[in-house]
Amino acid sequence: MVQIATMKKLVLLLNISFMILIVSCKEHDKVESVEDVESDPVITRQEPKSVSYHLENTKLWLSAHAGDDKMLGIAYAINRTDANNLKQMDSIIIPGDISGDIEFYLPFPLLVSYLKNIKKIIFFSYPTQTFAAYEKGQLIYTGPTNMGSEKHKTPTGLFFTNWKAEETTSTFDDEWDLRWNFNVENKLGVGWHQYSLPGYPASHSCLRLQEKDAKLLYEWADEWQLADSETVKVKGTPVVVFGGYDFKAPKPWLQLIANPKALAISEKEIEEQTMPFLSTILKEQKNRETVQSDEK
Repeated sequence: MVQIATMKKLVLLLNISFMILIVSCKEHDKVESVEDVESDPVITRQEPKSVSYHLENTKLWLSAHAGDDKMLGIAYAINRTDANNLKQMDSIIIPGDISGDIEFYLPFPLLVSYLKNIKKIIFFSYPTQTFAAYEKGQLIYTGPTNMGSEKHKTPTGLFFTNWKAEETTSTFDDEWDLRWNFNVENKLGVGWHQYSLPGYPASHSCLRLQEKDAKLLYEWADEWQLADSETVKVKGTPVVVFGGYDFKAPKPWLQLIANPKALAISEKEIEEQTMPFLSTILKEQKNRETVQSDEK
């Protein structure tokens, strides 16, 4: 009887141990599954209570808000211009509620799930004259741009960042000093850089930016890596330039006065603009990862 009781205790102990092991494995699997689906934290931003726009006399508005850098930055962005050029305008578009962050006054969406597998990508929108940089589908930077003029349109499609220089001279005009220049089309000499933003497409095909934006993208985007003077070993950050601009029509952002969402770019539109290039983008991204891993 003692032997039977001992055997029963042993079986009971084995069953308890087995159940603990099963529960432990399930808990481990649960933790792993949470880690697998865990996404990067969403960036928190200050959203205005409402978004509407109206025209203001430039001089009067500047005299009332001259010391408010946040308000000034939003005004520059909405009017696709910079400090020097804004002063030259008779009237400017201003939000009714200007308490929000700049992202809420520009057209790109804050999140694009279609881009979740792309580590870095930059978009330039010709119709809205704005840019946006995304990391894994999250909007990181956005701001105004002045792209190519009617005579010298900026080429559209997929590009990759190439070489960069904090300061260089334009190959088209040696009197043009370009700061925070990042080339995206080497043969045509197209890139983004700081330069005057008059508030409409005015460049010789390049992507003009405010200095703070040009510097941010300059530091954030990746350069190419060359195997030799003729061979690209690793391409840089993908850049998609899309859409067209009606040079004969009034400035598109004037539409915001009647319809605050007139220029909004949807997630669907970003997906449609990216889809033709997705396989190429992911292929080049994988190549960069492989080369960087081999170099460690």
